[in-house]
Amino acid sequence: MSHAETASPSSVLAATGLRKRFGDNEVLKGFDLDVHRGEVIALIGPSGSGKTTALRSLNGLETPDAGTIVAGELTVDFAERVTNRTRDRLRDLSSMVFQHHNLFPHLTVLENVTEGLTVVQGLKKAEAKARALPLLERVGLAEKANDYPASLSGGQQQRVGIVRALALEPDLLLFDEPTSALDPELVGEVLTVIKELAEQGWTMVIVTHELDFARRVADRILFLDGGGVVESGSPEQIFRNPQHPRTRRFLDRILRPFGD
Repeated sequence: MSHAETASPSSVLAATGLRKRFGDNEVLKGFDLDVHRGEVIALIGPSGSGKTTALRSLNGLETPDAGTIVAGELTVDFAERVTNRTRDRLRDLSSMVFQHHNLFPHLTVLENVTEGLTVVQGLKKAEAKARALPLLERVGLAEKANDYPASLSGGQQQRVGIVRALALEPDLLLFDEPTSALDPELVGEVLTVIKELAEQGWTMVIVTHELDFARRVADRILFLDGGGVVESGSPEQIFRNPQHPRTRRFLDRILRPFGD
């Protein structure tokens, strides 16, 4: 079962008791998560289990109906009115990489990366460019800096989305099914970049259906179902010796769909 978690000295962000309802559908029913610095956490589970809503709640893209988030000196109590300033402070802690890239089609690759640096962080264009170009080089896209998104493959666009998030130098990187919109042959190039970020010590929470990838990259796996954390543990524990019957049924259906 899920257990309420509180922030520890090494905690980047701690969420406790997050609840969210859309009409009659209660999507989150008490979601708890404590993210430690340098940790990679994968959220897995069936469709409709609350994974994406939980992720979007961590940086204020969704506003929970109840629960708290503690990040450093910032405490957000969603049972009270959350001001725009508080929401902005929460968003500044993390960067989101979306399923569908969300690049601006009228901006070049470089402009897509530097837009947030100049508009949100107030950097001069030269400073933003100096930060962005090495990151594009790191993911093999330096030669595409002046190209427009329409000329890129889906995998390349997603790598630009990752660079855009990295350039903001957040405490926490959030990935919402980063490969779900890609053709199968392009999935590997994006997963390779995320794996390299994990090896470099970035703190990440990843919603993914790529279970083998989660097993290889994550320090901790959370299995969600019915709007809460059913089971949490190391990849070894979750995949080799799941304790909850619901976790076992899910993994059996995904990993052994034909019963072999």
